[in-house]
Amino acid sequence: MIESRELKTMDEMEQIQGLEQKVWGIDTIPTHQTLTAVKNGGIMVGAYDGKQLVGFSYGFAGFHDGKSYLCSHMLGVDDAYRSKGIGEMLKQKQREIAIEKGYDRMHWTYDPLETRNAYLNLTKLNGICDTYLENCYGQMQDGFNKGLPSDRFEIHWHLTSPHVVEKQLPTSESAVSLNTLTFNNAGLPIFVAGEITELTEDAYSMAVPKDFQGLKAASQELAMDWRLQTRKQFQNLFKAGYVAVHLKSHETYGEYIFVEKDALELGGKQ
Repeated sequence: MIESRELKTMDEMEQIQGLEQKVWGIDTIPTHQTLTAVKNGGIMVGAYDGKQLVGFSYGFAGFHDGKSYLCSHMLGVDDAYRSKGIGEMLKQKQREIAIEKGYDRMHWTYDPLETRNAYLNLTKLNGICDTYLENCYGQMQDGFNKGLPSDRFEIHWHLTSPHVVEKQLPTSESAVSLNTLTFNNAGLPIFVAGEITELTEDAYSMAVPKDFQGLKAASQELAMDWRLQTRKQFQNLFKAGYVAVHLKSHETYGEYIFVEKDALELGGKQ
């Protein structure tokens, strides 16, 4: 049985380093930094299978426009424990601890073309996104990110809002599609933009590849086209006042749903 708990000691920070290296194969965050963060408003959560650390989430205190929040910087799960709900468990434990510490909002980023992450962040957790960050981390060299601009969605999780607590899901049946996903002779997905020039509907949808890492491995050129085409569409939606609220998972693609931000019950200053 997997259990989660808050981590606070140097020994626990060293365990995090080991899993961090295993998951990403990159230089790890120094333990003096993570330990200092958790002593000053940050939160480190570990998921354990018995005594074995199999997942973690790490966040530190953030501040913007007079508002404090928890910046959830990293979440990693051992490959052998993927698709077991551990990511959601870690986020929910992080939320619980964050509320106890006085936070009412959490921010983090993810690649909008990674549908597994989108499904967790939007559909399961009821986070929202109205912020697109171009090449957020510069040119990254790890296996997941190498070769493309590190564009990111910035998720805002309104921890105590009706949208999150009541698992509200705006109606999306009438969402107007902004693109079409077709396949070339090699079976690879191609982005085809729609004809819409003015955003006036209550809801919109956008199709994205189900397996972006597989697409990138097969064709760097097509992956880059998806990055740049979707970047433009996402930025237009956010500029017009829409937010990403949901990802529908289909057999060969994911489908983002966007609604007007004013239609959501987020509570307090947004």
